[in-house]
Amino acid sequence: MPLIVVTTSPRIAPGLLSHQAWQVLRTGPVLTAAADHPQLPYLAEAGVEVEVVEPDPHGLARRAVGETVVWLASSTSEGADEEFMRAVGHAAVTLDEPPLIEVVPGSYDLPGARVLDLVAVMDRLRTECPWDRKQTHESLVPYLLEEAYEVLETIEQGDYPALREELGDLLLQVVFHARVADGFDMDDVAAGIVEKLVRRHPHVFGSVRAESADEVNDNWEAIKAAERASKGRESALEGVPMGQPALSLAAQLLRRAERAGAPEALSAGVGQGVARELFDLVRRAVDAGIDAEAELRAAARAYSARVRAWEKH
Repeated sequence: MPLIVVTTSPRIAPGLLSHQAWQVLRTGPVLTAAADHPQLPYLAEAGVEVEVVEPDPHGLARRAVGETVVWLASSTSEGADEEFMRAVGHAAVTLDEPPLIEVVPGSYDLPGARVLDLVAVMDRLRTECPWDRKQTHESLVPYLLEEAYEVLETIEQGDYPALREELGDLLLQVVFHARVADGFDMDDVAAGIVEKLVRRHPHVFGSVRAESADEVNDNWEAIKAAERASKGRESALEGVPMGQPALSLAAQLLRRAERAGAPEALSAGVGQGVARELFDLVRRAVDAGIDAEAELRAAARAYSARVRAWEKH
């Protein structure tokens, strides 16, 4: 006889189970060690009786020798459940006639489902942690900038294993701000960017054709211009964050102005002294297709390495 293990995801609404899982849950006695399993009320409503028992690997394996037994795995303690099922497997192989152990997914995570865990953790921190509870959009700004720069650093260093962690830290800041916000939440943030991406990719989600990256970029800029006009924003420079690092700011302003058809003479003789020289250098870099910010950062890293080497001598 088989021992059938039904697994469920806490990130899927309880009661939404696969057809195979519902069939299995009606084939024999259903046992679980989780008295607070979120599926229990829905199974009871469907007429499926579930017995809450103490986890006993040997007893469960022996029982499955004589009858079909369904084990409803916990949906919240994945590590503990894996350890328990390993113990059941070890107990089964010691029997003269070990039962067949089968796993049936009742529900499983879709891509991106783990973000729901982060939202849930952030909700709890915002409620129960004194530090998290007192934060505001303004107090979180330094952390947002710091995490963004740490992501940039891992990319520049090619440290892609570290990139995963740093992206998580940056994502936390997004979720944190969405949780602090009054008037919108993380779902609204996600919905907004989804709508924008669909709207600005008509060659993917609509009937527009784009055969090259340049065509995609042209469509993107045309759509952005139409969006600005619909909002009463006529300047091509609308939306440029003026608080960004100065080299990046100058480069973005130059690119935006060029796309809008601004005469090149407007960028000549801007500022005084060193400022004029720096702006002119950025203009030359943009004309050459070079990222002035990245170039200067690379030079700064090289200088840092030289100083550190000098300090060791």
